[in-house]
Amino acid sequence: MSDLRNLIARWQHGWGVARALPVAEDVGGGLRVRCMQPGRDVEYVALDADEDLASLTRLADLVAGEDTVTWLTVPTTDPARAASALVDAGLIVLKSSELLMTADLRGHPQHISAAPYRLLTQVDSHRGDSVVAATAQHESGEVGARGTMGLTGTDAIADRIETMPAHRRKGLASAIMSSLARSAIEEGVEHGILIASEDGQRLYTTLGWQPVANVLITTTPGNTYPS
Repeated sequence: MSDLRNLIARWQHGWGVARALPVAEDVGGGLRVRCMQPGRDVEYVALDADEDLASLTRLADLVAGEDTVTWLTVPTTDPARAASALVDAGLIVLKSSELLMTADLRGHPQHISAAPYRLLTQVDSHRGDSVVAATAQHESGEVGARGTMGLTGTDAIADRIETMPAHRRKGLASAIMSSLARSAIEEGVEHGILIASEDGQRLYTTLGWQPVANVLITTTPGNTYPS
Protein backbone atom coordinates (compact mmCIF):
# COMPACT_ATOMS: atom_id res chain seq x y z
CA MET A 1 0.00 0.00 0.00
CA SER A 2 1.42 3.40 -0.99
CA ASP A 3 1.99 6.05 1.65
CA LEU A 4 -0.67 8.32 0.12
CA ARG A 5 -3.21 5.49 -0.19
CA ASN A 6 -2.64 4.60 3.45
CA LEU A 7 -2.98 8.22 4.53
CA ILE A 8 -6.24 8.68 2.61
CA ALA A 9 -7.74 5.55 4.15
CA ARG A 10 -6.72 6.71 7.62
CA TRP A 11 -8.20 10.17 7.03
CA GLN A 12 -11.50 8.70 5.83
CA HIS A 13 -11.79 6.38 8.81
CA GLY A 14 -11.04 9.17 11.30
CA TRP A 15 -13.41 11.55 9.53
CA GLY A 16 -16.08 8.91 9.90
CA VAL A 17 -15.30 8.66 13.61
CA ALA A 18 -15.56 12.45 13.98
CA ARG A 19 -19.00 12.45 12.34
CA ALA A 20 -20.29 9.17 13.80
CA LEU A 21 -20.64 7.57 10.36
CA PRO A 22 -20.79 3.88 9.56
CA VAL A 23 -17.54 2.18 8.58
CA ALA A 24 -16.86 2.72 4.87
CA GLU A 25 -17.12 -0.13 2.38
CA ASP A 26 -14.05 -1.00 0.28
CA VAL A 27 -15.22 -0.98 -3.34
CA GLY A 28 -11.83 -1.55 -4.96
CA GLY A 29 -9.73 1.56 -5.53
CA GLY A 30 -11.96 3.52 -3.21
CA LEU A 31 -14.18 3.65 -0.15
CA ARG A 32 -17.94 4.19 -0.07
CA VAL A 33 -19.96 5.50 2.86
CA ARG A 34 -23.61 6.53 3.21
CA CYS A 35 -22.78 9.76 5.01
CA MET A 36 -25.99 11.85 4.79
CA GLN A 37 -24.03 15.10 4.95
CA PRO A 38 -24.95 18.55 3.59
CA GLY A 39 -24.88 18.40 -0.21
CA ARG A 40 -24.62 14.63 -0.56
CA ASP A 41 -26.07 11.40 0.77
CA VAL A 42 -23.27 9.06 -0.33
CA GLU A 43 -19.55 9.71 -0.68
CA TYR A 44 -16.82 7.75 -2.40
CA VAL A 45 -13.17 8.47 -1.60
CA ALA A 46 -10.59 7.50 -4.22
CA LEU A 47 -7.51 5.73 -2.90
CA ASP A 48 -5.43 5.17 -6.04
CA ALA A 49 -5.87 8.23 -8.25
CA ASP A 50 -2.13 8.80 -8.65
CA GLU A 51 -1.31 5.20 -9.50
CA ASP A 52 -4.33 3.94 -11.43
CA LEU A 53 -6.40 6.35 -13.54
CA ALA A 54 -8.60 3.45 -14.62
CA SER A 55 -9.76 3.13 -11.03
CA LEU A 56 -11.18 6.66 -11.25
CA THR A 57 -13.27 5.64 -14.26
CA ARG A 58 -14.61 2.66 -12.34
CA LEU A 59 -15.45 4.84 -9.36
CA ALA A 60 -17.10 7.42 -11.63
CA ASP A 61 -19.33 4.65 -13.01
CA LEU A 62 -20.29 3.64 -9.47
CA VAL A 63 -21.11 7.25 -8.60
CA ALA A 64 -23.26 7.58 -11.74
CA GLY A 65 -25.12 4.42 -10.76
CA GLU A 66 -26.20 5.72 -7.34
CA ASP A 67 -29.85 6.72 -6.95
CA THR A 68 -29.12 9.64 -4.63
CA VAL A 69 -26.76 12.65 -4.56
CA THR A 70 -23.24 11.24 -4.48
CA TRP A 71 -19.75 12.71 -4.38
CA LEU A 72 -16.42 11.27 -5.43
CA THR A 73 -13.64 12.87 -3.37
CA VAL A 74 -10.18 12.46 -4.92
CA PRO A 75 -6.92 13.25 -3.08
CA THR A 76 -4.17 13.46 -5.68
CA THR A 77 -0.76 14.99 -6.35
CA ASP A 78 -1.71 15.53 -10.01
CA PRO A 79 -5.10 17.25 -9.89
CA ALA A 80 -5.16 18.34 -13.54
CA ARG A 81 -4.64 14.75 -14.74
CA ALA A 82 -7.23 13.35 -12.34
CA ALA A 83 -9.78 16.06 -13.17
CA SER A 84 -9.41 15.41 -16.88
CA ALA A 85 -10.02 11.68 -16.39
CA LEU A 86 -13.09 12.33 -14.24
CA VAL A 87 -14.60 14.82 -16.69
CA ASP A 88 -14.00 12.33 -19.51
CA ALA A 89 -15.86 9.76 -17.37
CA GLY A 90 -18.88 12.07 -17.15
CA LEU A 91 -18.46 13.76 -13.78
CA ILE A 92 -18.15 17.45 -12.97
CA VAL A 93 -15.67 19.08 -10.58
CA LEU A 94 -17.38 20.94 -7.74
CA LYS A 95 -14.19 22.02 -5.96
CA SER A 96 -10.49 21.69 -6.66
CA SER A 97 -8.95 24.00 -4.03
CA GLU A 98 -8.89 21.80 -0.91
CA LEU A 99 -5.75 20.19 0.52
CA LEU A 100 -4.99 17.01 2.43
CA MET A 101 -2.63 18.11 5.24
CA THR A 102 -0.75 16.48 8.10
CA ALA A 103 1.04 17.55 11.27
CA ASP A 104 3.03 16.13 14.17
CA LEU A 105 0.83 17.26 17.03
CA ARG A 106 3.72 17.09 19.50
CA GLY A 107 5.09 20.28 17.96
CA HIS A 108 1.75 22.00 17.52
CA PRO A 109 1.76 25.68 18.58
CA GLN A 110 -0.28 26.39 21.69
CA HIS A 111 -2.64 29.36 21.73
CA ILE A 112 -5.17 30.20 24.41
CA SER A 113 -8.46 32.04 24.16
CA ALA A 114 -8.41 35.40 25.91
CA ALA A 115 -11.22 36.93 27.96
CA PRO A 116 -14.15 37.25 27.44
CA TYR A 117 -13.91 33.71 26.05
CA ARG A 118 -13.40 30.43 27.84
CA LEU A 119 -12.39 27.16 26.22
CA LEU A 120 -14.37 23.98 26.91
CA THR A 121 -13.24 20.52 25.83
CA GLN A 122 -14.92 17.13 26.00
CA VAL A 123 -13.77 13.62 25.07
CA ASP A 124 -16.31 10.93 24.20
CA SER A 125 -15.19 7.34 23.58
CA HIS A 126 -16.98 4.60 21.67
CA ARG A 127 -15.76 1.16 20.59
CA GLY A 128 -12.11 2.03 21.01
CA ASP A 129 -12.23 5.34 19.16
CA SER A 130 -12.79 8.82 20.61
CA VAL A 131 -14.08 12.21 19.56
CA VAL A 132 -12.64 15.38 21.10
CA ALA A 133 -14.84 18.48 20.89
CA ALA A 134 -13.60 21.98 21.71
CA THR A 135 -15.72 25.11 22.07
CA ALA A 136 -14.72 28.73 22.64
CA GLN A 137 -17.62 30.26 24.57
CA HIS A 138 -18.16 34.01 24.94
CA GLU A 139 -19.14 35.32 28.37
CA SER A 140 -22.58 36.04 26.91
CA GLY A 141 -23.03 32.31 26.38
CA GLU A 142 -22.63 32.52 22.61
CA VAL A 143 -20.42 29.98 20.89
CA GLY A 144 -17.55 31.86 19.27
CA ALA A 145 -15.76 28.92 17.66
CA ARG A 146 -15.77 25.14 17.74
CA GLY A 147 -14.18 22.06 16.26
CA THR A 148 -13.70 18.33 16.65
CA MET A 149 -11.09 15.63 16.18
CA GLY A 150 -11.80 11.98 15.57
CA LEU A 151 -9.18 9.89 17.37
CA THR A 152 -8.50 6.43 15.99
CA GLY A 153 -5.34 4.37 16.29
CA THR A 154 -2.41 6.77 16.07
CA ASP A 155 -4.37 9.44 14.19
CA ALA A 156 -6.32 12.57 15.07
CA ILE A 157 -8.50 13.83 12.23
CA ALA A 158 -9.52 17.48 12.62
CA ASP A 159 -13.00 18.28 11.35
CA ARG A 160 -15.49 21.15 11.20
CA ILE A 161 -13.23 23.85 12.62
CA GLU A 162 -15.54 26.85 12.59
CA THR A 163 -15.51 30.44 13.87
CA MET A 164 -18.83 32.25 13.96
CA PRO A 165 -18.89 35.47 11.88
CA ALA A 166 -19.35 37.83 14.85
CA HIS A 167 -16.33 36.34 16.64
CA ARG A 168 -13.73 36.22 13.88
CA ARG A 169 -10.25 37.77 13.95
CA LYS A 170 -9.82 37.07 17.64
CA GLY A 171 -7.53 34.03 17.38
CA LEU A 172 -10.27 31.61 18.37
CA ALA A 173 -9.61 29.10 15.58
CA SER A 174 -5.96 28.84 16.66
CA ALA A 175 -7.09 28.31 20.25
CA ILE A 176 -9.52 25.59 19.17
CA MET A 177 -6.84 23.77 17.16
CA SER A 178 -4.39 24.07 20.06
CA SER A 179 -6.93 22.62 22.47
CA LEU A 180 -7.76 19.73 20.14
CA ALA A 181 -4.09 18.93 19.58
CA ARG A 182 -3.38 19.04 23.30
CA SER A 183 -6.31 16.74 24.06
CA ALA A 184 -5.25 14.31 21.32
CA ILE A 185 -1.75 14.08 22.81
CA GLU A 186 -3.23 13.49 26.26
CA GLU A 187 -5.17 10.59 24.71
CA GLY A 188 -1.94 9.15 23.29
CA VAL A 189 -2.45 10.29 19.68
CA GLU A 190 0.22 12.35 17.93
CA HIS A 191 -0.38 12.29 14.16
CA GLY A 192 -2.79 14.90 12.78
CA ILE A 193 -4.61 14.65 9.44
CA LEU A 194 -7.22 16.94 7.89
CA ILE A 195 -8.69 18.17 4.64
CA ALA A 196 -8.48 21.95 4.56
CA SER A 197 -10.83 24.26 2.73
CA GLU A 198 -9.30 27.20 0.91
CA ASP A 199 -10.34 29.45 3.81
CA GLY A 200 -8.72 27.18 6.39
CA GLN A 201 -5.39 26.62 4.66
CA ARG A 202 -3.78 29.84 5.89
CA LEU A 203 -4.64 28.98 9.49
CA TYR A 204 -3.35 25.42 9.28
CA THR A 205 -0.17 26.45 7.48
CA THR A 206 0.51 29.03 10.20
CA LEU A 207 0.09 26.27 12.79
CA GLY A 208 2.64 24.05 11.04
CA TRP A 209 0.41 21.69 9.04
CA GLN A 210 1.96 20.50 5.78
CA PRO A 211 0.12 19.87 2.47
CA VAL A 212 0.38 16.33 1.11
CA ALA A 213 -2.07 16.31 -1.81
CA ASN A 214 -4.73 18.33 -3.56
CA VAL A 215 -8.33 17.23 -3.12
CA LEU A 216 -10.93 17.24 -5.90
CA ILE A 217 -14.64 17.01 -5.11
CA THR A 218 -16.62 15.66 -8.05
CA THR A 219 -20.17 14.51 -8.72
CA THR A 220 -22.68 13.89 -11.48
CA PRO A 221 -23.96 16.80 -13.58
CA GLY A 222 -26.78 18.81 -12.02
CA ASN A 223 -25.52 18.66 -8.45
CA THR A 224 -24.07 21.72 -6.72
CA TYR A 225 -21.77 22.41 -3.78
CA PRO A 226 -23.77 23.37 -0.65
CA SER A 227 -23.71 27.05 0.22
